[in-house]
Amino acid sequence: MKITGEERRDKILNILKESEKPVSGTMLAKNFGVSRQVIVQDIALLRAVNHDIVSTHTGYILQNDNGYTRVFKVRHSEEKMLEELNLILDCGGRIQDVFVYHKLYGVVRVEMNITSRLEAKKYVEEIKGGVSVPLEQITTGYHYHTVEADKKETLDIIQEELQKKGYLVRLRDYEPVDFWSNEEMTK
Repeated sequence: MKITGEERRDKILNILKESEKPVSGTMLAKNFGVSRQVIVQDIALLRAVNHDIVSTHTGYILQNDNGYTRVFKVRHSEEKMLEELNLILDCGGRIQDVFVYHKLYGVVRVEMNITSRLEAKKYVEEIKGGVSVPLEQITTGYHYHTVEADKKETLDIIQEELQKKGYLVRLRDYEPVDFWSNEEMTK
């Protein structure tokens, strides 16, 4: 049975978490029946969602990783900002960042590190207080969050709840990476 890229990256993370020594890209490629270049791309994608993977001359090492992450592309009105953040938090997620992908500017990312409803409320109050405007305003409401959780299943629940609320959005052709591949989301 062929696995998706997301499943392969999850398995790569598990291998790196369990290994006490560097894991070679060649070994990973052989293990998953893919080219070494696919593994290099997988490692780049894992790094892009804040997994601290170090390359050594003998392989890859995972540094200080406490959980799983997934990037969600979402869209909603400014009035729904707190509801969206609280939904993620209530399901067990921690919101690492918000970013947008702009055709001209590329990726514009802001660290959030929101781990509680109180922090989410303060963030939204600062935005509404005129300290700044939401980053997603430059992309007509489309934006991404990197979300961390202790278990992959928690991220699956968050994805399901975002979908139910109508917040989850499919990627466009011009966007550089399919941050999550899930057969259910192709409907």
